[in-house]
Parts: sequence; C-alpha cells; structure tokens
Amino acid sequence: MNINKLVIASNNKKKRAEIEQILEHLNIKVVPASETNFVDVVEDADTFSGNAKKKAYAFMQANQCAALADDSGLCVSALDGAPGVYSARFAGEHATDADNNIKLLHDLKGINDRSAHFVCALHLSVPNHEDITAEGKVNGFIVEQETGDTGFGYDPLFFCPELGKTFAQSTPQEKAAISHRGRALRALQQKLSK
Repeated sequence: MNINKLVIASNNKKKRAEIEQILEHLNIKVVPASETNFVDVVEDADTFSGNAKKKAYAFMQANQCAALADDSGLCVSALDGAPGVYSARFAGEHATDADNNIKLLHDLKGINDRSAHFVCALHLSVPNHEDITAEGKVNGFIVEQETGDTGFGYDPLFFCPELGKTFAQSTPQEKAAISHRGRALRALQQKLSK
C-alpha cells in the first residue's frame, strides 16, 4: 500500500510528536493536525482498538486522506485493569497528567502488587483500502513517586524493567525502542511493507 500523506488523528501534541518521530524514516508526509479538518471524536468505545477505529475513520472521512489513530493507556493489575481506556481522564473529564498521577498513587497506596502494562492500539484508515490495525504492549510496574522529567502521562510512574528506569528517565529514542507505541508502530510498518 502506497501512502504519501497521513494525518495523525490526535489532539495530544506529545503523542503526535512521538508517532512522527517513530514514522520519520517511512517517507510519508505527516500532515500536522493544525492543517487538517480537525474532528472532535467522542472516545466512548470500551476497548482501545474501538476508540482508535472511531478516530481514524472520522479523520479519514474529514480529510480524504490516510489517517492513523492511536488509543493507548495504562492497565494496572491491582486496579482490575484501570485506568485502561479512561487513562487520559482517570481523575476526571478535564484531568491533567499530574491529576491522573496523583489519583493513581492514591489508589495504589498500601498495595504491594504494582504490576502494570501499557497498551497501544493503532488503526490506519486509508480511502478505498482495507483498514490496517496493530497493537503493542510493554510490561512494568508503578513506582511509589514520580521519577524523571521526560515523556508525558504516566511516564514518571511507569518503571520499565527492560530499560531499568521509568519512561520519564528515558530518552525519546530509548522509550521508542521498547514502548507500547513503538512496538505497535513497528508492527504496523511490517504490515504496510507486505
């Protein structure tokens, strides 16, 4: 499949930058969201893949070009998989990253099992082509206080054993090499090259 123009269906600038950085070697022109017909999609599906599909399709329809959507989040074992699809709004509808991190630490207070994983579901909608999906996952655990100052979201709380540090202590390149989003994008890339 030949894609020469792609819009990333996300309002999250840091997430878009991370996706663009991982995709930069594919020679696909990534259109900034500011130059598109932006669509405000209600993420009300009960799965990451369901939300990604809704966003990709809406952006493809609005812009008549390929659209890539990501829905991702943190799943904590002791919280029965929460925050899950509610990761961005765990502490409320207009919660900040700091609000969500404070709530997560509060909810895990006194709990020994701090195992968690990040999931990323990608959905690529291309006009007149079959959709392509991919998923990535990375395991780790939640530390007891924020550590590091790079990344975004739950990165300061997510310790990745493969890196030996939190995502927020990692360089963007280190994180991309093993992150849920990096893994999903590489899986998508393999499907695109077939």
